[in-house]
Parts: sequence; structure tokens; C-alpha cells
Amino acid sequence: MLELRPNCECCNRDLPPASREALICTFECTFCADCAAQVLGGSCPNCAGELVRRPVRPEAALARHPASTVRVFNPACHSHRTG
Repeated sequence: MLELRPNCECCNRDLPPASREALICTFECTFCADCAAQVLGGSCPNCAGELVRRPVRPEAALARHPASTVRVFNPACHSHRTG
């Protein structure tokens, strides 16, 4: 089950469980759409994997299986800036 991490690992922007702006890699590293496109070029800086939109967990399922509250923040990801 996905953790649904609460923030962008690059800029620390809040990404609530219902956000359609959250992108993840296969290891669930989580980034906002802006950082994924403008800073990371669509690739995870940790594993080089593809970043895809994180699915939204239905509200009823979210009540039974809450999102993670553990924040991961690595401002050094800006050193991966593309273009």
C-alpha cells in the first residue's frame, strides 16, 4: 500500500493525500509537479526512476488506511536542476 507521503522531497511543499500535483517513483520518493518538471526533468534524483502521478486514495479507504505523516526533505535535490 502506498504511503502517500505528505510533502515534496525537493521543495517541502505540502502534498495532501488528495493532491493531483504529487508525483512518485517506484520507491515512493515524492515530488510536486513543479519540481518534477522544472528541477528534476521527470526523473527521481534518488534512483533515476520515472516520476508518475500518485494515485488518490478514496476518502473511505483513507479513513481505514491513513496517509503517512513522515516528511522527507532534501533541498540538495535542486543541484539536479535540468536545462
